[in-house]
Amino acid sequence: MPGDFSTHDHSGYTDDATSIDYSPDLEYIETGINLNISSEFTSNSNLHKPLLNVRSFPHGNKNCYTLEPEGGKDNKYLMRASFMYGNYDGKAQLPVFDLYLGVNLWDSVRFNNASDVVVKEIIHVATMDYIQVCLVNNGTGTPFISALELRPLNNSIYDVEFGPLALYSRLDIGSTTNQQFRYKDDVYDRIWSPYSEPDWDPFNTSLKDIVDLSNYMAPSTIMSTAVRPINTNSLDIILTPTDPTSQFHYFLYFAEIEQLQNNQSRKFNINLNGLSTMDEPVIPGYLETTVIYSTIPWGGINILVSISKTTDSTLPPILNALEIYMIKDFSLSPTDSKDATVVARRNLSSTGLTGKIADSLAKMASIESLDLSYNSLEGTVPEFLAELPNLQHLNLTGNKLKGPLPPKLIERSENGLQLSVDPFKKSKKIIIPVVLSITSALVILIALVVLWSLKKRRQQAAKSGVNANEEKGSMESTYSQFSYSEVVSITNDFQKVIGRGGFGTVYHGYLKDNTEVAVKMLSLSSTQGSKEFQTEAKLLMRVYHRNLASFVGYCNEGSNMALIYEYLANGNLEDYLTGEDALSWEKRLRIAVHAAQGLEYLHTGCKPPIVHRDVKTANILLDENLQGKIADFGLSKVFPNEGETHVSTIVVGTTGYLDPEYYISNKLNEKSDVYSFGIVLLELITGLPAIIKKSSERIHIVQWVSPMLARAEIRNIVDHRLQGDFDINSVWKAIETAVACVPQTSIQRPTMNYVLSELKECLELEMARGKSSKVNIDQEIISIHSFGMAPVDQEIEMGPSAR
Repeated sequence: MPGDFSTHDHSGYTDDATSIDYSPDLEYIETGINLNISSEFTSNSNLHKPLLNVRSFPHGNKNCYTLEPEGGKDNKYLMRASFMYGNYDGKAQLPVFDLYLGVNLWDSVRFNNASDVVVKEIIHVATMDYIQVCLVNNGTGTPFISALELRPLNNSIYDVEFGPLALYSRLDIGSTTNQQFRYKDDVYDRIWSPYSEPDWDPFNTSLKDIVDLSNYMAPSTIMSTAVRPINTNSLDIILTPTDPTSQFHYFLYFAEIEQLQNNQSRKFNINLNGLSTMDEPVIPGYLETTVIYSTIPWGGINILVSISKTTDSTLPPILNALEIYMIKDFSLSPTDSKDATVVARRNLSSTGLTGKIADSLAKMASIESLDLSYNSLEGTVPEFLAELPNLQHLNLTGNKLKGPLPPKLIERSENGLQLSVDPFKKSKKIIIPVVLSITSALVILIALVVLWSLKKRRQQAAKSGVNANEEKGSMESTYSQFSYSEVVSITNDFQKVIGRGGFGTVYHGYLKDNTEVAVKMLSLSSTQGSKEFQTEAKLLMRVYHRNLASFVGYCNEGSNMALIYEYLANGNLEDYLTGEDALSWEKRLRIAVHAAQGLEYLHTGCKPPIVHRDVKTANILLDENLQGKIADFGLSKVFPNEGETHVSTIVVGTTGYLDPEYYISNKLNEKSDVYSFGIVLLELITGLPAIIKKSSERIHIVQWVSPMLARAEIRNIVDHRLQGDFDINSVWKAIETAVACVPQTSIQRPTMNYVLSELKECLELEMARGKSSKVNIDQEIISIHSFGMAPVDQEIEMGPSAR
């Protein structure tokens, strides 16, 4: 069989159970490490050889296999990814991670126990000459994979127009062996699982020469068994999806395996949810396979397939086999095929490239690594390379490129970009020597001054405890100490109040240069005190980021204590959400991204990390451009020792936003902020507060959302003031992200890095929406990533229930 890859990284082998040849996966991926499952699981004689090894991806958020099938693009393929944890890492902790096909989510991978074999299968038409299968770390465990298989299919089968088909069930109805069948019985290597019901009568034929009138090539072994109803005139199968908005396609396989007498007939109708799918009854041919499938997708709370005997039929209906697929929404478009083929290879080293670096690379926003070394590229290094947002590695060595390097590229290299370049050759043009000498001297002098200045700044930063990583993506703050009399002058004798909080009152003011500021004064009756004041002042002196409220200075004169911030003209998010003018969905997402960036910086950009401890809409401030900035660090906690998983501390925070695990255990970590931020996201989505007051009741927003979420009642979840003006996939992805943040236990929550990545995708979806499009909420015509609704893991679940 073509396209069979296992995670064994030495040599290929043939699986004894299937006679399928597997090749090692090193040719298809450059990352990850190969490991064996624990010896306690290898004694299982029924375990297929590909499951004995895994490739684990402890580094990087997204690791991708790149497959280049011979058929190339516009052809149909069956793809299967297999996973068995088997305690390969010795941690005995079941991971949860995501599986992507290109840029689109295929499914999430979850395990019931360490010996679970989880299989994900999809039928997909390749849009490019290569296919990427990616493992994504969502913050709940290290991704891994046991085997990856690709099968070319006949393009005329599974002919539906609504998107890729993720397998939900593939059933050998009426099986007499109670075993699975795959290749070589099935030429496409589909895996068929046995299935029957107590009120069905299974029967079979010893004749195996069953002709397939279609190109589906159902195995004779499968088609030689069937069921018929006992004491009824119909075979009823009912599916109850976890998510009623999911859409499904059914493929029903029929073959007459009884030799009928002249006075016998078998005719039946097929109904889906009470609607006929055929103009005429089905009359299965003797030892001939017929495949009937729904041309339109089906969904709902219950999906009923009814195969009913016609009134003039003497025999009951039969069913030989059944496939159910769930439609996946792959609405995100990959990069242009020509450019993407280049990116997929990632390594263009020594490939004979000539001329200038192609401008088309500027469009590849998702590229992370680009190796153009040892070619014959000429000209200057283009500035657009510095604008690629996800670029982490750039190798330009061994070319004929001329300098100078773009300043922004140099700046990126100083902030984490791994840049490899040759020393650029001097120009051969003749310049007046005196001018050249003077210019060179000036350049050298300026360089020396700049280097000396940078060295001094770094020395000062080191003395004050500022970590170099903390400056990344931030703006430098110049803070000052003010006297109380200066504070009085700045606030014009505390004339204008702009806010109140646990610390005290916040006043509007102006510095001498007319810069607007907010002055937070410590009240003598404050529920917080000088300790919180000192905490916030010290913390603000060492953190700088565009999405944190900028610190200007402080006053610490006896009982007169004040913190002075930049003034943010649009107040806080809480007030904005409860105001008359509703924020658009795009503006809400932008604010969410801003706030997530600020928190992600505190958690990962600061060494040691900082937990805010009071994330809420009231502490997200908005400037004149509605850029969100995290504020109020009085309750923040710095991890005293880098590498600690948590710190034990007294519980502080705001009701409604408080992490339940932290509240019970007193153990604080970054996931406590993740929980609080999940509540903020739910407020942005619903327009409701964290604690909802309904007459005499007080309901937490998670409790309010959960039952409607289970019923997929989007019109009752999303803020009605948006009036349906949003991209439906963007909204659902945001809801999924918010819900992922609020489990009771912290280990089940993602990191802020993952949350930020998901929110950026939500924003991209919304921005891509046509300006004139509007979602019709009343009809709820929805195509979404489902909640808890996954294709059946074939080796675990058996299928839908009969009625």
